[in-house]
Amino acid sequence: MSADYSRPLYAHFLRGLGMAPERPAFRAGPDTASYAELHRSALRWAGTLLRAAPRPLGAVGVLADKGGTAYAGLLAGLYAGAAVVPLQPDFPAARTRQMIEAAGVSALIVDDRGQKRAAELRAQGVDVLVLTPDALGGGRALAAPRPVDPADTAYVLFTSGSTGRPKGVPITHGNTAHYFELLAGRYDFTPDDVFSQTFDLTFDCAMFDLFCAWAAGGTAVAVPPHAYGDLPRYLAEQGITVWFSTPSAISLVRRTGGLGAGAMPTLRWSFFAGEALKCADAADWQRAASASIVENLYGPTELTITITGHRWSGETSPGRCVNGLSPIGTVHPGHGHLLVDEDGRTVRDEGELWITGPQLTPGYLDPADDKGRFVERDGRTWYNTGDRVRVADNGELVYLGRADAQIQVHGWRVELAEIDHAVRGVAGVADAVTVSAEKDGTAVPVVFYTGVRLPPTDFTTRLVETLPAGLIPRHYRYLDELPLNPNRKVDRAGLRELAAGLVGKRERVAEEGRGALGGR
Repeated sequence: MSADYSRPLYAHFLRGLGMAPERPAFRAGPDTASYAELHRSALRWAGTLLRAAPRPLGAVGVLADKGGTAYAGLLAGLYAGAAVVPLQPDFPAARTRQMIEAAGVSALIVDDRGQKRAAELRAQGVDVLVLTPDALGGGRALAAPRPVDPADTAYVLFTSGSTGRPKGVPITHGNTAHYFELLAGRYDFTPDDVFSQTFDLTFDCAMFDLFCAWAAGGTAVAVPPHAYGDLPRYLAEQGITVWFSTPSAISLVRRTGGLGAGAMPTLRWSFFAGEALKCADAADWQRAASASIVENLYGPTELTITITGHRWSGETSPGRCVNGLSPIGTVHPGHGHLLVDEDGRTVRDEGELWITGPQLTPGYLDPADDKGRFVERDGRTWYNTGDRVRVADNGELVYLGRADAQIQVHGWRVELAEIDHAVRGVAGVADAVTVSAEKDGTAVPVVFYTGVRLPPTDFTTRLVETLPAGLIPRHYRYLDELPLNPNRKVDRAGLRELAAGLVGKRERVAEEGRGALGGR
């Protein structure tokens, strides 16, 4: 297939439709539909949207859980030539209202849970057209999806803003065209592949799940939470060949006994993104999915899903890990990247990562949010990722941590990931995350760990071997498990809140509180 960087996002579904019209496009529990059925639904729903919604049609919000309504709604919005805005029924109504208003949503496609949330939004004064599957299905269908330009927005996702207001990130059809054309050349997906769909649609990696599956004529399977209780069995029952999740899923599967040697033989490809991948986790997953190629992918939402990739090798990857974290690979072809120091000067070996190229969003919905992130240099617009990386001996990049996760303790500048790595080396510790709290104007590292509850002296004795004395944390908190946010990433914001409370109590060592964040 020749590269076509003008290809609209929905064209990838149409490719799968042409290859495998009667194969299932998705399965979500008992809910399923073939490519032909989903295509017909999307055309009917798009026709209804164009007739019923205000003109010109604004963005189309999809307020639904993973399943038939969400998938058909996503395609219907794209077929209608609109920007699609995935929304989560579990999000607070006030936050959803902010997203609707910021993105200019003029119509909502809802499932049963979304309809209840829409009623709350209406009570708050949100005046948009709300359409259920029954209301959408009876109209006259479009003959074909409406044409779009590469510069038109395909979808809008929201990231957390420093002011507490979500930042809208518009991703264009041109952005996705470059991305999915690149993936088509990198991977050998076929109609026989069955893809996990672990991510909520508000998380950009869900677009990888769906449109990689659909471009190949494969099947996307919405993975329910209970599947992690015996993931090898679930993968075998569903015939899943392509897995994609956050690295936090590896720890969860390990705790449920699912990482035995050869436990996941159906997998051909395994992808991880959304947070740092620990080398030990990559190795354990590779051993359990021995026929699978494992890749660590990296990319902010602003750079269209993922922008680098590292293919794990048991022979060479461990030697290139830093602080126990896997390399993230090289930046996608067609893009430029810089490493920048604290003074904004370009450096060669280690610094903050800036990237420019065809996957870069045109900018946030609110231009006021661009400051500090979108930087003009050398006649090009660069995105400052806020992530610090190091160049490995083979030219690949290795993730070091967020620039704002580097703190100064007693005159020492330290990466919190370095403390995480050292704490994980303490006997009995299964996992650890260090966050920073402030006390009397000074940054204080606070460690949260899982595994075996340990006395503070065990940490002090072991860490003095690997960390300068001034960097050894004084605050530790045992948890049954690390809390996850709705996107199944470690809930660092919640941990920082708890850390602030611990330091505020002036405790020398915070060691109690079993499962304190279990309900977050």
